[in-house]
Amino acid sequence: MKKTTSARGLAKTLGISKSRGLEAVVKARLISAVLQECKRRKLTHVQLAKRSGLPRTAVTGILSGSLQKVTIDRVLRLVEAAGLEAEVRVRRAA
Repeated sequence: MKKTTSARGLAKTLGISKSRGLEAVVKARLISAVLQECKRRKLTHVQLAKRSGLPRTAVTGILSGSLQKVTIDRVLRLVEAAGLEAEVRVRRAA
C-alpha cells in the first residue's frame, strides 16, 4: 500500500472530503510529534494522562492510532501535556 501524506491524496484515496483528509493528516502529524517527544522524555501513558486530564485508556487509544471519535481538542491537550506547542500555517490554495 502506498503511503499518503497529503490531505488531498488521502481524501482521494479514501473517498472523503478534502477537509476530512486534512483533519486526519493534522491529527496524525500531531500524534506523531507527541509519540516522539514521549519517547525522548520517557513519558508513560499514565503520566501523559495525568498531565492532559484525559483518561489513560483514551491516551493509549489515541497514541496507538485510533482516530475514531478523536477531537482536535484532545490531541492538542496531549501536545501540551508532552511539553510541545502546535503551530498553524495557512496559505492560498494553488
